[in-house]
Amino acid sequence: MSTPLSAALPTTTDAPATFADLGLSSRILSAVERLGFAAPTPVQTQTIPALLAGRDVVGVAQTGTGKTAAFGLPLLQSVDPDVAAVQVIVLTPTRELAMQVADAISSFAVDMPGLQVVPVYGGSPYLPQQRALARGAQVVVGTPGRVIDHIERRTLRLEDVRFVVLDEADEMLRMGFAEDVDRVLSGTPSGRQVALFSATMPTQIRRVADQHLVNPVSVSVTRQSSTVDSVRQTFAVVPYRHKAGALARVLAVSDADAAIVFVRTREAAEEIGNALVQRGIAATHISGDVAQSDRERIVERLRSGALDVLVATDVAARGLDVERIGLVVNLDLPREPEAYVHRIGRTGRAGRSGEALTFVTPSERPRLRQIERTTRTALIEITIPTPAQVSAHRATALLNRTEQRMAAGRLDVVREAVREHLAAHPELDPLDLLTAVAALAVGDEGPGADVEDLDDAVRRARDTRADETRGGPVAGNRRRPGTTGPSGRPRYRVSVGERDGLQPGALVGALTGEGGLTGKDVGKIDIYGSFALVDIPEGLTAEVVDRLGRTRVAGRPLRIRLDTGPQASRGPSRGERVHRAH
Repeated sequence: MSTPLSAALPTTTDAPATFADLGLSSRILSAVERLGFAAPTPVQTQTIPALLAGRDVVGVAQTGTGKTAAFGLPLLQSVDPDVAAVQVIVLTPTRELAMQVADAISSFAVDMPGLQVVPVYGGSPYLPQQRALARGAQVVVGTPGRVIDHIERRTLRLEDVRFVVLDEADEMLRMGFAEDVDRVLSGTPSGRQVALFSATMPTQIRRVADQHLVNPVSVSVTRQSSTVDSVRQTFAVVPYRHKAGALARVLAVSDADAAIVFVRTREAAEEIGNALVQRGIAATHISGDVAQSDRERIVERLRSGALDVLVATDVAARGLDVERIGLVVNLDLPREPEAYVHRIGRTGRAGRSGEALTFVTPSERPRLRQIERTTRTALIEITIPTPAQVSAHRATALLNRTEQRMAAGRLDVVREAVREHLAAHPELDPLDLLTAVAALAVGDEGPGADVEDLDDAVRRARDTRADETRGGPVAGNRRRPGTTGPSGRPRYRVSVGERDGLQPGALVGALTGEGGLTGKDVGKIDIYGSFALVDIPEGLTAEVVDRLGRTRVAGRPLRIRLDTGPQASRGPSRGERVHRAH
C-alpha cells in the first residue's frame, strides 16, 4: 500500500563534511576519491543516506545539482556483482541522457569487478544490446520505449530488480512515456526501491509517486541561487527571419570567452552551427543524437579554448559545465520557464559573471512575461548592434592592439610601403588612410560590398534540406568528379553518405573540428547514398588525413582519402541520389 506524497518525510538538511559520513562502503568511497569528488552536494547529502536506509525517494532537483551520483552511488551499494541478473533499472527520457548516466555509473563502479552497466535506447541495433544483457548485466540504463521492447522480447527480465530510478521524470511524461513508465514499475517486484527525480513536480508526477512509491522521503534541492544571481538577463525583440544575422552581430561584439547558443531542434543546431563555421567562427553544434564520445571531445575543445561557440539543443546541453562560458543566447524561446532556468545556468559558473540574452519575436512577448514571473526577474530589453557598431567595436579592438604590435618590432618593410604609398598620393590624408586600412582589417568592405548575411546562409541550408527531402535539386546529374573538382581543386571522398544520415553541417563540423580547417577551407560537398565528396582547395596533409580518417560522423569513421575517380565515367550507382551543399 503506497503512501501519498503529502505524507512524505523530510530529511535533515545538516551537511556532513565528507562522503564517508553518508554511510557509503569502502569500495564506493575509493571510486569517489579517485574521481576527485570533494564534498557532497545538498542533493547527495539528503538522498544518499535515505536510499542506503532502504527508503524510497522523491527528489525535486535540476540538472547540475549532482543527482546522478545521489542515486548512482547508493544503487551500486545495493547490487551484488556475483549475481548475473538485472538488479537495477534506470529510466531516462533520451538516449543522450541514458549514455551519460551509464557512463557515470560505470565510473562509480571502477572498484567493483564483474559489475556490468548496459545502456539501451532506440535508434541503435538490438543485437549488441541483447548480447550485453545475455552476458549478465546487473545495471540497465535506458529509455522507456527500448526497455519495454527488451521486456517484450524477453531479453530483459525483471524478477531480480531491486532498485528502479526515474531520472528527469517530468521530461519522460512530457514526451509521452507515462504508460511505459507505469508498465516497467508494475512489472518489478513489490519490495524494490524507487528513486524518482524531476526538475518540476506537476500533478502527473505526484500521481506516479503516490501509486508506486512507499512512504517516500522528500528531497527538494535547486541550483544555488548565486548561479542565476550572477547572470545579467536581457532580451531583444528580433523578427524570426533576422535572428541568425542578429546572432552574428551579438557574437561579434561580445567579450565573453565562450558562448552557448540554444535552439529547439537538431536541424536548427546544425544550420546555425554550420553557418557560423562558414563565417570563420570557431563553432560547432551538438544535439541529443551525438554519441557520448563525440560529446566529450566537443566539451573538452570548449574547455581548452579550441571552440568559442557551441550551438545546442536543451537535451544535449544537460549537465554541461564549462567555466569559460560567459554568454548564453536563447535563439529560440524555450517552451517552458524551467528550461530557461536550465539554459542560463550554463553561464555565471564558479563565481564568474555571465550574460543571458533571449531573442523573442513580437508575438512571443507574453511567453517572456511568463518566464519573468517564474524566475521573479525582470529581463532588461536591449537593442542588437548594427553592422556599423560591429565594425566600430572591431576597429577599437584592433587599435588597442597596435601598441603591443609596435613593441614587437619588425615593421620596417610595412613602414616603407606606407611611406611610398603616401608619397605617391600626396593628396591623401594619413588619417583617412589609417581609417581605410582599419576598416579592411576588420572585414568592413563598405556599404556596396557583397557581404553574405548569416540569415541568407541559414535560409539556404533550409532550402537545401527541403530539396534533399524531395529528392535533391540535382538528382538527375549523375556525373562523378575525378581527382579534382571544379577549377582543379583537390576533391576528397569519405565513407559516410546519405544512408548513414550524413548532413553537410556534420561533415563541415568534423573537418573544422578535428582537421583544424576553417569553414572557408571547405568547398562544395556532394552527398551520395554510401559516400560523399568534398572539395578542399588547399588539400590536406597526410597527418590530417590520418586523424580525420578515424573521426566518426553519423556513427561511422570518415575514412577520408583523395578521390581517384575510378567511376567517373559511369557516375553514382543505380538509385543513388546526389545532394549538393556549397
